Amino acid sequence: MAKYTVAVAGATGYAGGEALRILAAHRDFEVTCVAGHSSVGDRLGKHMPHIPQLADLTVQDTTPEVLNGHDVIVLALPHGASGALAAKLDPQSIVVDLGADHRLEERDAWDAFYGGDFYEHWTYGMPELITGKSADGTYTRQRAALPGAKRIAGPGCNVTATTFALQPGIAEGLIEHTGIVADLAVGYSGAGKNLKRTNLLAAEAFGSAVPYGVGGTHRHIPEILQNFAHAAGLQAAQASRFSLSFTPVLVPMARGILATVSAPMTDAARNLSDDQLHAVWEQAYAGQDFVTVLPQGTLPATGNVVGSNAAHVQVVADRHAGRIIAFAAIDNLNRGTAGQAVESLNIALGLPEDQGLTKIGVAP
Repeated sequence: MAKYTVAVAGATGYAGGEALRILAAHRDFEVTCVAGHSSVGDRLGKHMPHIPQLADLTVQDTTPEVLNGHDVIVLALPHGASGALAAKLDPQSIVVDLGADHRLEERDAWDAFYGGDFYEHWTYGMPELITGKSADGTYTRQRAALPGAKRIAGPGCNVTATTFALQPGIAEGLIEHTGIVADLAVGYSGAGKNLKRTNLLAAEAFGSAVPYGVGGTHRHIPEILQNFAHAAGLQAAQASRFSLSFTPVLVPMARGILATVSAPMTDAARNLSDDQLHAVWEQAYAGQDFVTVLPQGTLPATGNVVGSNAAHVQVVADRHAGRIIAFAAIDNLNRGTAGQAVESLNIALGLPEDQGLTKIGVAP
């Protein structure tokens, strides 16, 4: 069978580069076009020497004319940059937006955290997201919406980690919807390639940790709340039922996110033993090949998932505080961005979900 041709815009950024790395090794895809902005005219090998298979491709302008004509188009662009461009792309191509322009379902949420033009919500590319329960009590998941999808919105990396940590407790009614607190340790690649920001310089980053997007301002908050609503079987318009204090902290590592998410227990949770609580998370992720609920007593570490599409999850009860504490570790560029996009592409095209992906990290 002929390979699906792929064009990647934003090819020399971190997210675009990770998409290229995964796609270059995928037996069903062939990257035939790379596009950028400041790197136009350069050989890709100048910017991505770790992907020798694609080194001789020339970076082209990011225009509809350049991108159209490919089976798959990946947009790895900043928020606000892909919406207008996507509207001019071939409707027969599968377009995956790794940015934020098509993630949110509610305009009010977009206006409050992003501003500017609000674009159509696309099929959300998080297959493992719980979207409710069927009549027999089994979970429904976002995976069911992906086969045949032509427009896919890639989730945010912080969103992925936070959602994976807490969604089993939400789905089972074990946590209160208010008073949720998420603290995330985030590798510097999560901030993107922007040399104008002095806090990204090695002299500022080494041996230091710094919070950002504090005080309820981080743009991933409405997307997290949207996912929480779906996990509870609610609509996105009901996301305001949840409250979240969200604080990411840049830490001196290149890749990775460790999410620590706590929430007040409901009476139902208080009646569970530690074994029973852990079993809820295990059952929620049974059959989800890329998500591993670690054995009790083993906590997630980013070093164990780097380079993979895996998520490592754990849950404990803080009985003194009356809170559930859930953890998730992911690689922000792979599981949190490009790997998740390829997983969704595989499903959309009817390929094996794990094609071209790994859940084996590169620790230590």
